[in-house]
Amino acid sequence: MTVKKDKKKKKRLDIKKAIKKPGSLRKSLGVKKGKKIPIKELNKAATKSGKLGQRARFAKTLRGLGRGR
Repeated sequence: MTVKKDKKKKKRLDIKKAIKKPGSLRKSLGVKKGKKIPIKELNKAATKSGKLGQRARFAKTLRGLGRGR
């Protein structure tokens, strides 16, 4: 008889799949490649509607994921 592992596995987010077009937010904000997007500019973009706002809000979410580890 084999021992079964816990059935409830914690589902992990696949960030690579979530990012469809890497660099598109940086490009639309006019930030040069290799430079970081200033937080003030990111906050301003997050209030906008459409894809730009959506990408900015997602970037803010991802920014917070790495903290506290």
